[in-house]
Amino acid sequence: MKLIISLTRKEVKRPLIAEIVRETGILINVERAQVDSTEGELLIDVPDDDSEKVIKILQSYGAQVEKLEDAVSRDEIECIDCGACISICPQNVFSFDEEWYVVLDQDSCILCGKCVSACPQNALSIHK
Repeated sequence: MKLIISLTRKEVKRPLIAEIVRETGILINVERAQVDSTEGELLIDVPDDDSEKVIKILQSYGAQVEKLEDAVSRDEIECIDCGACISICPQNVFSFDEEWYVVLDQDSCILCGKCVSACPQNALSIHK
């Protein structure tokens, strides 16, 4: 399960992910991190069975946590299946199916937003 973690100055100074891994043994994949000295946002992937435990620990440290259900939204009416999103995506979220329609693999998205910028029809949006 993917989680978006928002950190304030206090949490940024603490190695939260390392502490959780050390305490619990739960493997956490940091897929994207934007952190400076005053705030931060991380996108992490944790095993589904351990997600509630990780959420509770992060919240106890003062972090705000949100479950990410769908990273990318596509407007089916606006999308013309041109494939511009396929060529720009660094995570291979998009592909063509056997009938040449664009399909999405939500689990691979890291919310970089490159697909949104590349879409000539403005048919894509990312969760923020």
